[in-house]
Amino acid sequence: MAGHFYLSGTQVERSDMTTRAKKIAHLLSDKGVTTGDVIAILLRNDTTLYEIVEACRYVGAYYVTLNWHGTQAELMPILTDSGAKVLIGHTDLLAKFTQPMPRELSIVSVKTPQAVLSRYTQTKTTNKTEESVIPAAFEHESLATLLSTTPPIQSEPQRFRGMFSYTSGSTGRPKGIKREYDEQRPDPYIVFAGLAKALMQLDKGDRFYNAAPLYHSAPHALTLCCLAAGNIEVYLEPKFEPEQFLADVQKYQITHTYIVPTMMVRLLKLPQNVREQYDVSSLRYALSTGSAWPVEVKKGMIDWFGPIFYESYGASELGFMTLISSPEAASKPGSVGKAIPGGSIIILDDDMQPLPTGETGSIYVHLPMFGPFKYTNTQGTLDGLHYQNYTTLGDMGYLDDEDYLYINDRKKDMIISGGANIFPAEIEALLIHMPQIEDCAVFGVPHAEFGEMIVLAVQCAPDSYLDIEQVHAFLDGKLGRFKWPKKLDIHNQLPREDSGKIFKQRLRAAYV
Repeated sequence: MAGHFYLSGTQVERSDMTTRAKKIAHLLSDKGVTTGDVIAILLRNDTTLYEIVEACRYVGAYYVTLNWHGTQAELMPILTDSGAKVLIGHTDLLAKFTQPMPRELSIVSVKTPQAVLSRYTQTKTTNKTEESVIPAAFEHESLATLLSTTPPIQSEPQRFRGMFSYTSGSTGRPKGIKREYDEQRPDPYIVFAGLAKALMQLDKGDRFYNAAPLYHSAPHALTLCCLAAGNIEVYLEPKFEPEQFLADVQKYQITHTYIVPTMMVRLLKLPQNVREQYDVSSLRYALSTGSAWPVEVKKGMIDWFGPIFYESYGASELGFMTLISSPEAASKPGSVGKAIPGGSIIILDDDMQPLPTGETGSIYVHLPMFGPFKYTNTQGTLDGLHYQNYTTLGDMGYLDDEDYLYINDRKKDMIISGGANIFPAEIEALLIHMPQIEDCAVFGVPHAEFGEMIVLAVQCAPDSYLDIEQVHAFLDGKLGRFKWPKKLDIHNQLPREDSGKIFKQRLRAAYV
């Protein structure tokens, strides 16, 4: 199969990846993984991740990509809820598991490539072997050692189950998003191959570049499209660095990339003389998802790279819902585009009645190519989530007379910072236990680089003092750093209505 993968410029033959994928499939089968089972992946950007994804096709397994920023306390509920039989992780990431692990979970370690380690300066190396940093609290086996004696599986790939992703619920509990198995629908792997052309406009020999973390559903899915298409060159970087990105586009003649507003802001901050050193004319398609683009950022990128940018409104539950090009965005400011081919969008009021053009209501989307999903680990009712074949995630918006979608409000209270979805309830549930805090509220405010910044508003306990360093010290080990509040506001009393609901909009007003 044509189309090589590259990790920090080092070529990995697709034929070698396929052989290793078949060996991993045999290994998973030996460990009791069978059709419909789940494995968990804790890897930074590495070609091994997609070898594991391919292996899952052969055994018919789902896979969960874990956010490697998470602490053991955050990841364990996901491992438990998903029922993962095997956890495969980079050795430096497995080192965060300092507490005993369930004996029924088989743990396989992958030596972290030096190209990955070198991009994360907080990773300290010693004279000890890398495997020795993994605590003795649980047993693990080396993937390289296991594959040295494991033959490739002889069976053919099964129907692709795909990614079993997790998102924080409004209560802070992680919810699983599991696709329903349906033999009557096209194999999802074929759908991904089709999206390489229909969504990403890829042709044979094109070169796709990704430096966004592959535990996120969007960059993961786009890279999977290239894998499924089979004739696309894929360049993976462990971490986004703005000047390195420009250098790689020039060196490898990159044609397509995934890029989010946070990355764009960092690029635009480069001095003009640095920007002018690199020829980026090969780049002709750049897709963004996650957070909204500030107008000045979008203009700056188009002025620099040309009208090559596409924006998609999407979600882990539903997939890529809309697409809009740079010229369309110029004529339809504020829109996130039209439904992708094969999909449709309707706007309903609170009584589940269709609304006319221009009126704001709940956004319901039908994307038959991705198939329906079910939540796991949920609390409370999910009434109103579905209407006929349509699904809503709680976002509010309207359609214009040409069926372009405009979003007026996101899911209640959710913060999107640096492209990551963050739910305040999860943070509040921890901070309310701080002795210095009597009442608290977490919310997002606009931020030029990250889209939104996390702010903590606090009503202190009597005779107590609090600063942001104390907050961070309290959250250390309990919550991933990307979820830590960046600013602390002290209030004499937080505004609450009679029902107890806090008026976060009043707190946010000072920033907006």
